[in-house]
Amino acid sequence: MANTRVQSLHVHPVKSVAGTAPDAVAVEPWGLSGDRRWALVDTGGAVITQRQQPRLALASARPLDGGRIGVSAPGLPDLVVEVPGPGPLEPVLVFGKKVETVVAAGDAAAWFSAYLGVPARLVHLDDPAVRRPVDPDYALPGETVSLADAYPVLIATVASLDALNSLIARGDHPAEGPLPMNRFRPTVVVSGAGAWAEDGWRRIAIGDAEFRGVRECGRCVVTTTDQATAERGKEPLKTLARYRRIGRSLAFGRHLVPVRPGTVRVGDEVRVLE
Repeated sequence: MANTRVQSLHVHPVKSVAGTAPDAVAVEPWGLSGDRRWALVDTGGAVITQRQQPRLALASARPLDGGRIGVSAPGLPDLVVEVPGPGPLEPVLVFGKKVETVVAAGDAAAWFSAYLGVPARLVHLDDPAVRRPVDPDYALPGETVSLADAYPVLIATVASLDALNSLIARGDHPAEGPLPMNRFRPTVVVSGAGAWAEDGWRRIAIGDAEFRGVRECGRCVVTTTDQATAERGKEPLKTLARYRRIGRSLAFGRHLVPVRPGTVRVGDEVRVLE
């Protein structure tokens, strides 16, 4: 496994919005530093993602100093969003479960509402150490997660994507492939491992950080959204349904939970411990 290395790292400051690809990033107990600490919510307090608004793929967010973010989107001037100060906690719904957040300043709400054409507010997860536990069916005591879908880290291998694209090329919608890795919005992308090798990773180390493998990542309609155009197709869900059904999941990638914080870098060896 000496040639199994980190090919790229991905931090998405705002849930469902495009992010950045740093050369190195700190691993915190709840995920990569700065990853998915912000999210958009509708008038009912439910999180807005590309499931409802595929145009979010065309917006982007970059981390700035002090936890601030800079956001960009077609047709709008760039905006810098400050971290909201201490204030009333706003309960929002992340897939039906309440998470307490802090609402960002009103100019962020006006900016995203103008872009999406529907009312939207931007919220910030102020204290990820206590606000949202990992799914208790898979968590160890005290484990928490940011505003990511379910778990702190999502890892995928280049070989798995190559294998999936080969299956798509032989399927009913070959013109939709090959798909890029950004369809799956991973946080860590690995080269040098075999196709689907990540399925069996129960514990790995990268740099001076260590992770435990939790479960496969079940994929949704977001993976059918072209991240460069926001247009939707049939793949990869059609092919995953045929070849990669694990239980009730159409699986691609593996969820991880950090068990030892540290720093990971592009080029780091991925050491499979179990």
